[in-house]
Amino acid sequence: MALYKNNTELFQVRRGTLGFVYKFLDQMKNCFRSCGRGGKFSLFTNRGLLFCVFVLAVLCLISLAAFGLGMHFHGKLEPNMLPWREMRKDIIAHDVPDRPTKKPRRQRFFPCEVAFKDSVDLLSEPKDLLNFTHFSLGYMETEKKASHIDAHEPRFGGHQTLEEREQSFFAVNQTVHCGFVRGAEGFPSTGFDLKEEDRKYMSACRVVVSSCIFGSSDFLRRPTSRLMSEYSKKNVCFVMFVDEETLSTLSKEGNAPDDGGFVGLWKLVVVKNLPYTDMRKTGKVPKFLSHRLFPSSRYSIWLDSKLRLATDPMLIIDHFLWQTGSEYAISNHYTRHCVWDEVLQNKRLNKYNDTAIDEQFSFYQSDGLTKFDPSDPNTPLPSYVPEGSFIVRAHTPMSNLFSCLWFNEVDRFTSRDQLSFAFTFLKLKRMNPDKPFHLNMFKDCERRSLVKLFHHREPYVPPPPKIS
Repeated sequence: MALYKNNTELFQVRRGTLGFVYKFLDQMKNCFRSCGRGGKFSLFTNRGLLFCVFVLAVLCLISLAAFGLGMHFHGKLEPNMLPWREMRKDIIAHDVPDRPTKKPRRQRFFPCEVAFKDSVDLLSEPKDLLNFTHFSLGYMETEKKASHIDAHEPRFGGHQTLEEREQSFFAVNQTVHCGFVRGAEGFPSTGFDLKEEDRKYMSACRVVVSSCIFGSSDFLRRPTSRLMSEYSKKNVCFVMFVDEETLSTLSKEGNAPDDGGFVGLWKLVVVKNLPYTDMRKTGKVPKFLSHRLFPSSRYSIWLDSKLRLATDPMLIIDHFLWQTGSEYAISNHYTRHCVWDEVLQNKRLNKYNDTAIDEQFSFYQSDGLTKFDPSDPNTPLPSYVPEGSFIVRAHTPMSNLFSCLWFNEVDRFTSRDQLSFAFTFLKLKRMNPDKPFHLNMFKDCERRSLVKLFHHREPYVPPPPKIS
């Protein structure tokens, strides 16, 4: 509290704006008294006058801040006039750009426990594998030179007619298109050429873990050696298919193969004359056709190059095939289960040409593909969309036929193999009602417990040229 003298009485004055006003009035009186005593013009320049001017300016600013912005107009406003606060809101709404909204966080997915056996020493291959569907399956090796071939260059997948495609879905003794189709005599190779010494090594493999890197699209992810049993290190072939560009890049990064072609557990096999300009489609050759590349193998595990194997392969084969009585195992997709949703997602992310996707999808709908219905107890799979980066296979006739059929769809249409998985499986099942195909679609969280996931290598973007 402060005291203010008015004539001969003392009044208590509250500190704050009102106290400041009284103090200001006192200072102004002193100023005018000094002027009224006949002071000269020079007296206006003394400290008292400067202080008075400063106080007056501060008071004006305080009054404007305290009362000016909150004042109300009395009477009627003109039709086009707005109160200051509304004008301010209107200015902010129109002149200030909207703040960018934060992208929603990606949903995170975690592994779940898988009950593997404690040791590979406890494993034994079940004897009832012979109960799977049996028939003789041959593969088209060379296309005869005919009128419909003359107009086309030889293709790695061959020139399969729609009639041949329809017939190939029957699980009977037959010869089917399944890649590695050579042209007639005099035509060049259709691609995926390997060294003879690599072919010899691959032909002796009984159990295979394979992957591929084409176009330097990934780093080399070595299997976690300490988690591999001595049995698997000696008896399982770990084969990584690469092209010459990738081999050069890996060597520069310190992953040059030794004299035997090995980098750790991986045996690097160089592929020359890639069959497709689309590297994704080329990658489907070792992914689906391991039974063609490893003709003596009984089992194979495929993993994309973005994955590092962190589980013994024999434990994987035992858990997903032997214990479930299956000949093919693949995990479901972590979010999508209907092909309709997968089509929309591929378009939204520009994964492939929209026209090609529409053509493929329309063809499948006209050939009987239906939407996934989780409420239908007769739905043959828990999902119609797989997470195709990890596949476990027994090389049985039915499993090999399914792999050929799936590859032929990718060869005919798009490289987005998740679009063709459900159609291929459902049509094979529909056309062979008395010949079951034992496919185990397991949970994606189990797949995550088997491998470690990495991002693909970022494509190299050369720096812009310097302007001299």
